[in-house]
Amino acid sequence: MSVFVEHDKRREEILDKALDVFVAEGYKDTTFQKIAERCGITRTILYLYFSNKREIFSASIKRLMGRMESRVREIASSEELSSVDKLIAIGEMVVGECVTESKLLSVILDYLLRLKLAGGDPDERVRRRTIRMRHILALIIIEGKKRGEFSPRVSGKAMSELFYALIEAAIFRITVLGKKDVSNLQESLRILASSISIEPPKTQS
Repeated sequence: MSVFVEHDKRREEILDKALDVFVAEGYKDTTFQKIAERCGITRTILYLYFSNKREIFSASIKRLMGRMESRVREIASSEELSSVDKLIAIGEMVVGECVTESKLLSVILDYLLRLKLAGGDPDERVRRRTIRMRHILALIIIEGKKRGEFSPRVSGKAMSELFYALIEAAIFRITVLGKKDVSNLQESLRILASSISIEPPKTQS
């Protein structure tokens, strides 16, 4: 068992250091050799953990999304927050995390653009990574309707898509426009969440 624990620990350490290389060099200029050198290991040892740089990059994105999804689920399962407050808290958390990880998001954007130029489908890649988060947003809205917090006329799917579109707008401002202040978009998320609520939210973040 300790062998597997040690393997996982080393794998996480590699991802941490590889992320620094991707941020500093960009996706195109990052090589397997540069990652190995940053980790202080040989390419041969690095191959024991990952097959290529694309696999390392995908694992880095998966880890970031996993952390965010875990926090989203924690908020969604809270018994102390109303449904509208859950939406507000999730929106502010995700946008705040995007500001913190702005450099990584820029690398991801570069990767997706290169994928598109190569004939790939970046939209499919993004949706595959975010589908669970979108599903959680829709469930919160459905929960709010059952509790009588939201109007029964509200479409869970449509509202979750609109809510997520604002998050995507925040990501665009952070990565493409280089803006760190997204307080106006966070306010828009609060207004959107409050607009479908029959009762005003009890708390404001």
